[in-house]
Order: sequence, then structure tokens, then C-alpha cells
Amino acid sequence: MNQYNRELSRRSLLKAVACGFGSLALTGLQQANALTSTSLLAKPALFPQKAKRVIFIFMAGGPSHVDTFDYKPELFSKDGKKIDFVGVRTNTFGKESKRTLMKPLWDFKQHGQSGKHVSSLFPHIAKHVDELAFIHSMHTEGVAHGPSTLFMHTGATNLVRPSMGSWISYGLGTENQNLPAFVTISPSSSKGGPRNYGNAFLPSIHQGTALGRAGDVSDAKIRNIENSMLSNRERKNRFDLLQGLNSVQNDSFPLNDNLEATIENYELAWRMQMEAPELTDLKEESKSTQKIYGIDEKETEYFGKQCLLARRMVERGVRFVSVNYSDESANPRWDQHGNLAKHAVHARATDKPVAGLLQDLKSRGLLEDTLVWWGGEFGRTPFSQNNDGRDHNPRGFTVFLAGGGIKPGFSYGATDEIGSVAVDKPVHMHDLHATLLHALGLDHERLTYRHSGRDFRLTDVHGSVVEGLFS
Repeated sequence: MNQYNRELSRRSLLKAVACGFGSLALTGLQQANALTSTSLLAKPALFPQKAKRVIFIFMAGGPSHVDTFDYKPELFSKDGKKIDFVGVRTNTFGKESKRTLMKPLWDFKQHGQSGKHVSSLFPHIAKHVDELAFIHSMHTEGVAHGPSTLFMHTGATNLVRPSMGSWISYGLGTENQNLPAFVTISPSSSKGGPRNYGNAFLPSIHQGTALGRAGDVSDAKIRNIENSMLSNRERKNRFDLLQGLNSVQNDSFPLNDNLEATIENYELAWRMQMEAPELTDLKEESKSTQKIYGIDEKETEYFGKQCLLARRMVERGVRFVSVNYSDESANPRWDQHGNLAKHAVHARATDKPVAGLLQDLKSRGLLEDTLVWWGGEFGRTPFSQNNDGRDHNPRGFTVFLAGGGIKPGFSYGATDEIGSVAVDKPVHMHDLHATLLHALGLDHERLTYRHSGRDFRLTDVHGSVVEGLFS
């Protein structure tokens, strides 16, 4: 039996063992440990971990790699030239057509000891290039935002599958029993919506906990976590009564995974009431700390708060935190089919907060075992669309990683001379998922869950660990 699958939960085992006398032990354990959830208990990794937790910074809409981190001199020298190009859209795939190359709208300069080229869109992140590993040869599934966003989060374009954060919660549990293992900050309800942080067929305790709404971090709190109408004692009495009734029902339906998960969710919710309100209170942070995230500036306040919340969460033991730069519009923020110059607006809003997060994590000693992943669902084409925009490009784009044992200050793989297709050391999204799990001490081929008669995993039947990304 796969080591991740359980025929019996700890609760069920305690109830059944020794003619039921285990129930007495269970009662004692519950009283001593405040009803600690068994599913979220920290679990050992299969092999030594390079990272203990992940922060995923999602740039919804697909930032243009050739205008940000993938420097292509050919685009400057051949600006305006028409070339034969195979379309990436479903209705043009496999058909050649003439397309006009468009040079980047921003200048590139070299930075750091690594001499990495970064465009003027990201002056703050550019200061940290010697901490970053750029993957320039990413490619993925899907050509539209919905399928590609789902694939990035779940490893599937159109099937209901657990999100990556849920898999990590299932595989490793949490370092803090009073907080969820998986939190998503300001997620969008479109382009996959809740499925991007859903648990699918995994136990519901592993679903991502959402804070705030897309485009608004002002209410970035765990919903319904506080009750001003009842005292702590009254709430505790109600909770004890509810769990007592749940226990009676659970005794009547042994091995009921759904009921087991419900009880564990109630237990986690109760413990969160004690700790979560403090977690999201940024007033505890010094003005100097808030300043490096850009919270004191109008353009960067929104995303700066998201990034600071992410640091507070991983600092307290949350395994996987997704930070979403997204909104509820039909076209996600980085989706400039026309008016590519608007990339500058999104870069100004995110550059300083991301750089501040990297700086803060490093200064606190957290970057060593926290893996930061920055990227969108795909990149953009090197030719123009609507004269001043770029179309989707899933065949070649860039993401960057930092910390968590990742080799710093280098670039891996490459697209062709104009940035259209990954040609050198291609890295598929399945490969990236496998690599991130590997950094956490998880084997993507062994992290499985049996459902509907077969074993499922994040990478399906694909994926290879990119060993060259590790120090």
C-alpha cells in the first residue's frame, strides 16, 4: 500500500482497537491536545528536504517574457520584420502565417554578479537576481487563460483535480496545528476559480483557505473566525457540545471519511479562532518593514500587503501560500493583446512588494527553506497583435524560483532567438511540479491518492525532476 494512503485513520484505529477501549484513549488525547486534527499532523518527507514551504506568486494573465526577463537582441534588430509563424491558437495551430515581430517596449540592462539581463520594468527585483534561478524554457498545456491557469494549479486543463497546495498539505501536513496548511490570498473567482485551490477528491481538510477577494486585500481575513456576540467560554461550550454530537454520530458510522473530515475541519476551525486573528493583523509589523513592501505607497499597497501576509504565514508554519495578482475581469491583469504598455502598471504594482518579500525572507533566515515561485500561466508571443499587443504563448516562457535549495544567480534553458518556443532544456509544467515537490522531500510518482479505482497524482503519468535547478 502506498505510504500516503490510509486504510484506517488514527481516530478509527483508536476506536476499534482492543474491543473499543481505544475510545477511552482517544478521549484522553482529545482533551490533552485540544482535539488535534490527525490529517494535518506534520508528516516526514521521503528524503531530506531542501524546502519546508512554498510561496507561489501568481501573475495572472501571462506576463510577456520577452519584455521582462528573457532578453532577445534579435527582436530589437528585426523589429517590424514579417516572418512565417505557426499559430498557437486552436484554430490556427499547425498553419503558417506571416506575423510581424515587435521589439520589447523596455530596455534591458545587466544586473548583479551573474550579469542577468532584466528589463527596466523590474528595477527592484533586478537587485535580487543573484538570489534567483530563471527558467527560460517553460512550456505548458492550454492556450486560453482558464485551461492554462487550471493546469498551472492542478496539473489538469479540464478535469477536477486537487490543487498543488492541497497535494502538499496531504503529503506533509502543517508545521502549525492551529493554522491551515494551505492558504490562498485574494484569489479570483474566474479562470478556474475555487478549483485553483480546491481539494477535489482529497479529504476536505486539505482545501486551500481563501483570504480576501481578487483585487481587494482590505478584508484579507479568515471568514467567520471571530464572534463578538459570545465570550470565549460560551464558544468553547458550544464547540464541545457540537463535537460531542459529532463523536456520537461518528461512532455509528465507522470508517466514514467524509464525517471524519468534517470533524477535523471543526477542530481546525476552533484552533484557528485562537491564532488566526493575530496572523492577519499587519499592525504588528514595524513601519520600516511595511515600507520595504511598499505598503506606504498607493501603487504598491495592495500587493505589498499580500506579500507581507505571505511572509507572516510561512513564518508561522503554513506549508503553501498562493499570492494572487489577479482580478475578476474577463481579461486577467497581464493579458495585453493590445496596449502592451500597460505592463508597466502591473510591474509597478508588484515589483517592489516581491523584492521586499525576498529581502524580508532572507533577513529573517526564512529564504533558506522557503521556496518562492514567481510566474504566470504562460508567456506571450514575440510578434505584435492589434499593432501594440502580444498574444498568448504556452510554447515558451519564463518563471523564476528563489530559496529552498534552488541554485541562485543562474538561468536554465532557453527559447529560440526570438523567444517563441522552448528549445534548450525544455521544462514542462509537469516537470516544474515534480521539481517543486522534490524540493519539499516528496516523490511526485509516490505522492498518490486512490480514487475511483485508480491512483492519482499531481503530475498524472508525466513529469521529471529538473535536477540542474538545485545547488
